[in-house]
Amino acid sequence: MGIIKIKTSEEIELMRTAGRITGEVLREVGGFIESGLTTAEIDSRAEKLMREKGGEPVFLGYRGYRHATCVSVNNEVVHGIPGSRVVRGGDIVSVDVGVRINGYCGDSAATFPVGKISAKAEKLLRVGRESLKAALKQARAGRHLGDVSHAVEARAESNGFSVVRDLYGHGIGRDLHEDPLIPNYGKPGEGIELKPGMILAIEPMLNVGGWRIRTLPDGWTVVTEDGSLSCHFEHTVLITDGEPEILTWPKKIKM
Repeated sequence: MGIIKIKTSEEIELMRTAGRITGEVLREVGGFIESGLTTAEIDSRAEKLMREKGGEPVFLGYRGYRHATCVSVNNEVVHGIPGSRVVRGGDIVSVDVGVRINGYCGDSAATFPVGKISAKAEKLLRVGRESLKAALKQARAGRHLGDVSHAVEARAESNGFSVVRDLYGHGIGRDLHEDPLIPNYGKPGEGIELKPGMILAIEPMLNVGGWRIRTLPDGWTVVTEDGSLSCHFEHTVLITDGEPEILTWPKKIKM
């Protein structure tokens, strides 16, 4: 593991701006997703929102990626490439948004239902949100990274779902991906101790079936190996001396 960056007060203010805009874009995207849209149309509208708010899409050009967002449908876990696919009623659509403004990044994701979805899909989305909230409760100074990771694993598995073990959350700042890596499984009390000024992108990825995944020939889209549904939720969070500050959700979250 490399050096984990502790952000200065000036950097934290810049990260608050990046996080706020990222969260606003993601919520607005969730408000317009409907049956009949292509994933490319979702991406285009999201990019327009980012730029209207004064940000730029941090994913665009990242390691050769050619789009502003990742849009993943049903059994696609993450990194779905926007294109001609049309979303339909009953689908679940994960959108991952990253915004850079004034040199600093925000990163957030959510999985949205399209119309009426199955009871199993509804439960998956509910538990995905609960897993993220459980992790955020552990994101406090003095706790350990394993406490955060274990919270996701415990909530998911107690509800009959698996957590993806080959993809991780991460630190974030000037760079989209900084140390540390944040698994969605682990043991309480293990790993690095969390300290004020750390900023983390915590992102549970839950599957209805097994945890194994594979990458499609496009080199980006990650799918469940068994074809089961998957969800993805993510917030950028600041570790403080007290309650964590959710930078991509500026409203108060009851912890």
